[in-house]
Amino acid sequence: MENNFETNNEQNENVNFESRLNLQPLQENVQKVKAEIAKVIVGQNKMIDQLLVAVLSNGHVLLEGVPGVAKTISAKLLAKTLSLDFSRIQFTPDLMPSDIIGTSVFDLSKSTFEFKKGPIFSNFVLIDEINRAPAKTQAALFEVMEERQITADGTTYVLEKPFLVIATQNPIEQEGTYRLPEAQLDRFLFKINIEYPNLAEEIHIIQKENELQSRDKMSAIATIISQSHIIEFQELVKQILIEQNLIEYIAKIVLNTRENAFLYLGASPRASIAILNAAKGFAALRGRDFVTPDDIKDAAIPVLQHRVVVTPEREMEGITSIEIIKQIVDSVEIPR
Repeated sequence: MENNFETNNEQNENVNFESRLNLQPLQENVQKVKAEIAKVIVGQNKMIDQLLVAVLSNGHVLLEGVPGVAKTISAKLLAKTLSLDFSRIQFTPDLMPSDIIGTSVFDLSKSTFEFKKGPIFSNFVLIDEINRAPAKTQAALFEVMEERQITADGTTYVLEKPFLVIATQNPIEQEGTYRLPEAQLDRFLFKINIEYPNLAEEIHIIQKENELQSRDKMSAIATIISQSHIIEFQELVKQILIEQNLIEYIAKIVLNTRENAFLYLGASPRASIAILNAAKGFAALRGRDFVTPDDIKDAAIPVLQHRVVVTPEREMEGITSIEIIKQIVDSVEIPR
């Protein structure tokens, strides 16, 4: 018996508990990116984590918050840390679809029309105040955000990988704005609400601004991750394991949004896939090669809140989609 016990101990000591995937380079680069952004941005750690998960999951992000809470600067800082072709589009009421995707111009020397690519032909696109443009212009983003390609004059142009859109919008000011259609909202992996800082963060923001007044904030930010590494990390995230019972857990959460009496419109299967991809992104960010229920919980609200519609009665009572999603997640039994 003693010999068997010793043999079992020797076998246990030889068991390899190392991660199936080498996530160390990914984690090291992510920490460096966070450190660079922290040179300018105070707090907002949750938002930065969600932005990084979106990059790793190859998903688009809608940032919503009142003016002055660092929506645009956060996106610009993130873009600076990534070695990607960057473009910024300021949406206005007079913006036309051709101003985004491009237009055909007649070339006199060749007597032919030549397609001039618009600013959407980039790896990292920041759309400022996306709800300022009318539906016709917003619709120009449908194909490119979902299929990463643009069709113009019968020709399809495939965009270079990776392709990420970060859009901002102001939830307070409604004059001169247009509501984003549900079909467009559904193409954003995350909707992230940016809140006001607390007192300690506010003091830190003022102190940091006072220190950086004589320097260009963007020039202090270093480029950390190359384009090839981003693509490599995105492929790595796809290989993260998720057990069957957790897949069922995701399906039950999404199904509950369709059966909830407080919701007029529930989430579609695209939302289920989005939670799956985002949960893998959160797992990678935390150095794990497998998904846990906590990863799914962290993904649920930013993935679902813009994909469901609260009934008018509950909306009048001040109940938000975030509160309803929290109740749904809490009500679904966690797999053991």
